[in-house]
Amino acid sequence: MFGSAGRGAKRREDIHVYAERPSRIAGCVLWVSCGPAGSETLVVPDGCTDVIWLDGRLTVAGPDTVPHRHARGTAGATVGLRFGPGIGPRLFGAPAGELRDARLPLDQLWPAAGVSELEERLSAGETAGGLLEWAVSRREETLPPADARVEPLVAALRSGESVASAARIVGQSERQLRRLATEVFGYSAKTLQRILRFQRAVALARRGEPLATAAYGVGYADQAHMAREVRELAGVPMTALLSS
Repeated sequence: MFGSAGRGAKRREDIHVYAERPSRIAGCVLWVSCGPAGSETLVVPDGCTDVIWLDGRLTVAGPDTVPHRHARGTAGATVGLRFGPGIGPRLFGAPAGELRDARLPLDQLWPAAGVSELEERLSAGETAGGLLEWAVSRREETLPPADARVEPLVAALRSGESVASAARIVGQSERQLRRLATEVFGYSAKTLQRILRFQRAVALARRGEPLATAAYGVGYADQAHMAREVRELAGVPMTALLSS
């Protein structure tokens, strides 16, 4: 069952529908977006990577440091599986730094024959969400265990810990943390902390918190500081995000 939510996507509400639900794969979200050909979506940084069934291709997106606008090529549903910070690169088989701000065909990262078979099944009408989860689960079975440092590191940065404190929590020097963060997040721990703070502020504002309260609640110096960060990461003011 999908519930209404968003990834910070600006949508023409009269024609575009978005919904998501937790995936059966830990740390992931399954989402669907429906709209007509040519409708535009704004996707803002969230620390995540996605595999997306879009315009007849399987595509890998992110992790982003800047906003991306996408014009839908065909009408109908776009379905994606979103991986939380640090999860996707292991499953895609590429360091996150190579995926940063990129949109790549999945067959550049996974064996082309297997991806072609998935795309044929999806084109034939097989349920996209279930097939994506199945394919990722099969992939995960072939991989070594996930890096145990990633989950506590993300939790520390999300909670507002300083980068130095987060490094201590996962037993790394700050130099070691820089290498780890670039490999699993695609950028520095400081950048991920900044993106997660932005996402928390948007979530509070969407729940109805006054903007000044939201800014203070996530650790911005003031509302003006938050406004600058939102403009830089989303490319639009907070009011535009909230109206999407």
